Amino acid sequence: MSQKSKIRQAKHEAQEEKQAKKVIAWIFGVLVVLAIACIIAVMMS
Repeated sequence: MSQKSKIRQAKHEAQEEKQAKKVIAWIFGVLVVLAIACIIAVMMS
């Protein structure tokens, strides 16, 4: 494998890891919002 190819692959892997962390953060955020909504719904009923 050439040096350029190795560098490109490393950049691609770093970008994928960054994107995966962002997706996980969004998922946790949505779960927190849903939990708060459920708590409010239970308190109002």
